Amino acid sequence: MSTGKAVILAGVVCALALTLSVPMRTYFSQRAEAAQLAQERRQLEADVARLRDRRAQQQDPAYIRSEARDRLRLVMPGETPYIVQVPGIEAPPRPAAPPRSKAPDPWYTDLWRTLSEPQPTSGPEPPAAGLPPAVSHPEGPR
Repeated sequence: MSTGKAVILAGVVCALALTLSVPMRTYFSQRAEAAQLAQERRQLEADVARLRDRRAQQQDPAYIRSEARDRLRLVMPGETPYIVQVPGIEAPPRPAAPPRSKAPDPWYTDLWRTLSEPQPTSGPEPPAAGLPPAVSHPEGPR
């Protein structure tokens, strides 16, 4: 095989590889996406089945009665409720949540605060030696 034919063959192989690379990449990315979506669908179907079971359970009158007794401490008409209090068995108090430290204000908030609020003054300052007193205009600075 001559060198010219080998170069042409190499060029054809490269062109073929470049032509097939984009569709192959698309094919593999779509396969991965399809597998991910199938997994997500299975998860959602499991969630739907679990929620349907819970809805059916919550529509059962016996479940409603038991939840009303346990959670709300309700009793049926004619029953006498008793609450037994034994010292030392109460649930321990929840520890208080640690106070959150306040995040510092951003720089522009501090800048706006210094511009919008007047600075406290301790009184008129005496003029410096040898300088004339500052003249203030009633209309404000010019």
